[in-house]
Amino acid sequence: MSDARSYPERPYLAASAAIVRDGKILVVRRARPPAHGLFTLPGGVVEVGETLAQAVVREVSEETGLTIEPVALAGFRETVVHDAQARVERHFVILCFAARWRGGEPVLNEELSEARWIDPAELANLSTTPGLAEIVAAAFDRLAEVGDTQPAS
Repeated sequence: MSDARSYPERPYLAASAAIVRDGKILVVRRARPPAHGLFTLPGGVVEVGETLAQAVVREVSEETGLTIEPVALAGFRETVVHDAQARVERHFVILCFAARWRGGEPVLNEELSEARWIDPAELANLSTTPGLAEIVAAAFDRLAEVGDTQPAS
């Protein structure tokens, strides 16, 4: 699959959300490359003129139909994918937010094949994007720092 983000001239900035609801975290399974089949957090590319918070709210809504409240940055991840000739095929810098669920139930779009609310400990049993468990743990820490009353189960 070729698109404007393949073989970029620069990294793309993206935002994702570790969404917490009743002590559980929402994970989604990607339906297409580059993370096809892996569980990860919902999110996507920041558009020109958007703040990071606006981007993560929009992306989560587009991908899942959920309403969220971004609370604090939980960390970042970088994804650099090389092709068979060692050229950079994709490059994303992803800022991950700790976020509270505010409404809705997951409704998948064409980018996702599955969504699950899980206990964070269940991440160890899933095929995930690199560093997902660490970002989720950091998100729970950030929420605890701001007085969230929904600890991990």
